[in-house]
Amino acid sequence: MATTARDDVTYDPAAEVVDLCRDLIRIDTSNYGDQQGPGERKAAEHVAALLDEVGIGSRLIESEPGRTSLIAHWGGGGSREDALLLHGHLDVVPAAAEDWQVDPFSGEIQDGYVWGRGAVDMKDFDAMLLSVVRARQQAGRAPERPVVLCFTADEEAGGHKGAQVIVEQHRDELEGVTEAVGEVGGFSATVRGRRVYLIEAAEKGMAWMKLTARGRAGHGSMINTDNAVTRLSAAVARIGAHEWPVRLTPTMEVLLATVADLAGTEATPENAATLIEEFGGAARMLGAVISNTTNPTMLSAGYKVNVIPTEATAYVDGRFLPGFEDEFFATLAELTGEGIEIEHVSHQQPWETPYDGDLVAAMTRSILAEDEEAVVAPYLMSGGTDAKHFRKLGMRAYGFAPLRLPADLDFTALFHGVDERVPVDALEFGARVFDRFLDQV
Repeated sequence: MATTARDDVTYDPAAEVVDLCRDLIRIDTSNYGDQQGPGERKAAEHVAALLDEVGIGSRLIESEPGRTSLIAHWGGGGSREDALLLHGHLDVVPAAAEDWQVDPFSGEIQDGYVWGRGAVDMKDFDAMLLSVVRARQQAGRAPERPVVLCFTADEEAGGHKGAQVIVEQHRDELEGVTEAVGEVGGFSATVRGRRVYLIEAAEKGMAWMKLTARGRAGHGSMINTDNAVTRLSAAVARIGAHEWPVRLTPTMEVLLATVADLAGTEATPENAATLIEEFGGAARMLGAVISNTTNPTMLSAGYKVNVIPTEATAYVDGRFLPGFEDEFFATLAELTGEGIEIEHVSHQQPWETPYDGDLVAAMTRSILAEDEEAVVAPYLMSGGTDAKHFRKLGMRAYGFAPLRLPADLDFTALFHGVDERVPVDALEFGARVFDRFLDQV
């Protein structure tokens, strides 16, 4: 139970979090990245009803039929006029039921975990946010600082039909917002027996690219020195095999210094990869944020084995560090070579927010109040979130969806993975931490 220092109101911010998470998982919001899928409208209407039930009105914004986001305004009336944006997305990546131990849209509780697509990305944080907001609203504890609540569509496909639409066409809804808090931060990883909570303070830029090579068509039995498949496959092989140099941004310098202190050494670019290994399974993600990366993901060419086609295409998922975009694209051009067209499917800028100020202090204090032996540090995220769009309006952004996790849980493997699940007690922990956080913002 949470008891405030300002009055005698006692309430439980975690009372509904598990049920809310299960209910959201049961609403299939699979985003296939094209016109397929159920969309987010049913989930947005569900969230609107939950807010309306406690007296918080909201607005639905639909960029296309079924692609629905929600915005609500909450709190205010205190000394601060600048608003805080709290945002989460409603869509999830698809799940193949035959690969899972449970139905991915069942929200089943098993072995102390809530199972299902979205359990960690990110209906867990949606549930934490709703549980805390509803509990505080019913207890008459709306924050004194103005808060904008935003639940978006389409984050899993770049946010172009969700957060981008809000930023470009409904900017008035975000008037006065100076800071934003969203997903993929505040979760723990165990290093040398200590829980280290990682606050997202930066993201790599995104370069989803389509590569196209064109050549001379011909019979597969004859010599052809202008083969599109050969040219493209050679470029893809160079791109996929390239070893990008270590580059440390300010955020990662702080994290690596923190880990080095726990390991009894000093952080340098030379031992950065070794220090990252201290994170165990989380090194899968953190190892990708000390350099630029390029991963070929799709190939397509031809229509018959004995016909040399005129065109071959490939897709590459490129991610570049804040401050290293020019180096990334110059190197990519060299690796690709001549005769190949590069088209951007999605090109989004990286961002990095200084790890300082009142909001950072509030996040740190709220975690330590629930886990006093913890260590709190920033990190750079390898993927992308809606923060990329909200940052265009000048907001300071962070990822803070707090979870206290078991040391043996390979948490980062659950993002977009099979058997996605989140510990029940981690959900309850996160709601308590986030409630403390709202007391300080």
